[in-house]
Amino acid sequence: MIIKNKLDHSFGPAGTSAGIVLFVAGTGITLFYSPFGIILLVIGAFVGFSHSCTWVDLTRRRVKFSNHLFGFVPTGKWLPLEDGMKLGIKRSNRSWRAYSRSNRALDTTENDYRMMLFDKNGKEIVPIKKYPTLKAAKADLEELSNELELKTM
Repeated sequence: MIIKNKLDHSFGPAGTSAGIVLFVAGTGITLFYSPFGIILLVIGAFVGFSHSCTWVDLTRRRVKFSNHLFGFVPTGKWLPLEDGMKLGIKRSNRSWRAYSRSNRALDTTENDYRMMLFDKNGKEIVPIKKYPTLKAAKADLEELSNELELKTM
Protein backbone atom coordinates (compact mmCIF):
# COMPACT_ATOMS: atom_id res chain seq x y z
CA MET A 1 0.00 0.00 0.00
CA ILE A 2 1.36 3.42 -0.97
CA ILE A 3 0.43 6.59 0.94
CA LYS A 4 0.82 10.02 -0.72
CA ASN A 5 1.22 13.06 1.55
CA LYS A 6 1.15 16.52 -0.05
CA LEU A 7 3.41 18.95 1.79
CA ASP A 8 3.89 22.44 0.32
CA HIS A 9 3.55 24.49 -2.83
CA SER A 10 6.98 25.09 -4.35
CA PHE A 11 6.65 28.86 -4.72
CA GLY A 12 4.62 29.69 -1.61
CA PRO A 13 1.13 31.17 -1.45
CA ALA A 14 1.91 34.36 -3.39
CA GLY A 15 3.71 32.47 -6.16
CA THR A 16 0.91 29.93 -6.41
CA SER A 17 -1.71 32.67 -6.75
CA ALA A 18 0.36 34.50 -9.36
CA GLY A 19 0.93 31.27 -11.28
CA ILE A 20 -2.76 30.47 -11.38
CA VAL A 21 -3.50 33.98 -12.66
CA LEU A 22 -0.86 33.54 -15.38
CA PHE A 23 -2.30 30.14 -16.26
CA VAL A 24 -5.83 31.54 -16.64
CA ALA A 25 -4.54 34.54 -18.62
CA GLY A 26 -2.49 32.24 -20.86
CA THR A 27 -5.52 30.07 -21.47
CA GLY A 28 -7.57 33.10 -22.47
CA ILE A 29 -4.88 34.48 -24.77
CA THR A 30 -4.28 31.07 -26.35
CA LEU A 31 -7.96 30.86 -27.28
CA PHE A 32 -7.38 33.87 -29.55
CA TYR A 33 -4.54 31.94 -31.30
CA SER A 34 -1.66 33.98 -29.93
CA PRO A 35 1.65 32.13 -29.43
CA PHE A 36 2.44 34.39 -26.48
CA GLY A 37 -0.44 32.78 -24.59
CA ILE A 38 1.27 29.38 -24.69
CA ILE A 39 4.31 30.85 -22.94
CA LEU A 40 2.11 32.32 -20.20
CA LEU A 41 0.23 29.05 -19.95
CA VAL A 42 3.40 26.99 -19.40
CA ILE A 43 4.96 29.44 -16.92
CA GLY A 44 1.70 29.75 -15.01
CA ALA A 45 1.24 25.99 -14.81
CA PHE A 46 4.79 25.52 -13.53
CA VAL A 47 4.61 28.24 -10.86
CA GLY A 48 0.99 27.72 -9.90
CA PHE A 49 0.72 23.96 -9.67
CA SER A 50 4.19 22.67 -8.66
CA HIS A 51 4.24 21.17 -5.18
CA SER A 52 6.22 18.78 -3.00
CA CYS A 53 4.96 15.54 -1.55
CA THR A 54 6.17 12.34 0.07
CA TRP A 55 5.22 8.81 -0.93
CA VAL A 56 5.38 6.05 1.70
CA ASP A 57 5.36 2.45 0.45
CA LEU A 58 4.31 0.30 3.39
CA THR A 59 4.76 -3.09 1.71
CA ARG A 60 8.29 -2.49 0.40
CA ARG A 61 9.39 -0.28 3.37
CA ARG A 62 10.59 2.74 1.39
CA VAL A 63 9.88 6.47 1.08
CA LYS A 64 10.16 8.94 -1.79
CA PHE A 65 10.31 12.72 -1.46
CA SER A 66 9.30 14.24 -4.77
CA ASN A 67 8.53 17.55 -6.38
CA HIS A 68 5.60 17.42 -8.77
CA LEU A 69 6.45 19.79 -11.60
CA PHE A 70 3.38 21.31 -13.25
CA GLY A 71 1.38 19.43 -10.60
CA PHE A 72 1.70 15.99 -12.22
CA VAL A 73 5.35 15.24 -13.24
CA PRO A 74 7.00 13.56 -10.22
CA THR A 75 10.73 13.75 -9.54
CA GLY A 76 12.78 12.03 -6.85
CA LYS A 77 14.17 8.64 -5.89
CA TRP A 78 12.94 5.90 -3.58
CA LEU A 79 14.85 5.58 -0.31
CA PRO A 80 14.79 2.17 1.38
CA LEU A 81 14.11 2.19 5.12
CA GLU A 82 16.92 0.70 7.19
CA ASP A 83 16.80 -0.65 10.72
CA GLY A 84 18.59 2.29 12.38
CA MET A 85 16.21 4.94 11.01
CA LYS A 86 13.68 6.64 13.29
CA LEU A 87 10.52 8.69 12.98
CA GLY A 88 10.05 11.91 14.91
CA ILE A 89 8.06 15.13 15.07
CA LYS A 90 9.51 18.57 14.40
CA ARG A 91 7.85 21.98 14.63
CA SER A 92 7.98 23.87 11.34
CA ASN A 93 7.76 27.64 11.03
CA ARG A 94 7.72 28.74 7.40
CA SER A 95 7.24 32.28 6.22
CA TRP A 96 7.00 33.83 2.78
CA ARG A 97 7.40 37.48 1.84
CA ALA A 98 6.03 39.15 -1.27
CA TYR A 99 6.25 42.83 -2.19
CA SER A 100 3.50 44.89 -3.78
CA ARG A 101 4.07 47.57 -6.41
CA SER A 102 4.13 50.19 -3.65
CA ASN A 103 6.99 48.25 -1.98
CA ARG A 104 4.86 47.04 0.92
CA ALA A 105 5.74 43.66 2.30
CA LEU A 106 3.13 40.95 2.56
CA ASP A 107 4.28 38.32 5.05
CA THR A 108 2.57 34.95 5.24
CA THR A 109 3.53 32.49 7.96
CA GLU A 110 2.64 28.85 8.35
CA ASN A 111 3.17 27.06 11.66
CA ASP A 112 2.69 23.31 11.68
CA TYR A 113 4.23 20.05 12.83
CA ARG A 114 6.00 17.63 10.52
CA MET A 115 6.68 13.95 10.88
CA MET A 116 10.31 13.52 9.84
CA LEU A 117 12.45 10.52 8.97
CA PHE A 118 15.81 10.56 10.75
CA ASP A 119 18.90 8.45 10.09
CA LYS A 120 20.68 6.44 12.79
CA ASN A 121 22.75 9.53 13.77
CA GLY A 122 19.67 11.71 14.31
CA LYS A 123 20.06 13.73 11.09
CA GLU A 124 16.89 14.69 9.21
CA ILE A 125 16.40 12.89 5.93
CA VAL A 126 12.93 13.71 4.57
CA PRO A 127 9.63 15.08 5.87
CA ILE A 128 6.88 12.47 5.79
CA LYS A 129 3.67 14.37 6.58
CA LYS A 130 2.50 17.69 8.01
CA TYR A 131 -0.11 18.26 10.72
CA PRO A 132 -1.86 21.33 12.13
CA THR A 133 -1.60 20.17 15.76
CA LEU A 134 0.89 18.25 17.86
CA LYS A 135 -1.82 15.90 19.11
CA ALA A 136 -2.67 14.73 15.58
CA ALA A 137 1.02 14.30 14.76
CA LYS A 138 1.68 12.14 17.84
CA ALA A 139 -1.32 9.90 17.14
CA ASP A 140 -0.27 9.30 13.54
CA LEU A 141 3.41 8.87 14.51
CA GLU A 142 2.67 5.81 16.63
CA GLU A 143 0.50 4.27 13.92
CA LEU A 144 3.01 4.77 11.10
CA SER A 145 5.98 3.66 13.20
CA ASN A 146 4.19 0.38 13.92
CA GLU A 147 3.35 -0.17 10.26
CA LEU A 148 6.92 0.58 9.10
CA GLU A 149 8.52 -1.16 12.12
CA LEU A 150 10.65 1.90 12.98
CA LYS A 151 11.48 3.40 16.39
CA THR A 152 10.38 6.90 17.39
CA MET A 153 12.42 9.78 18.74
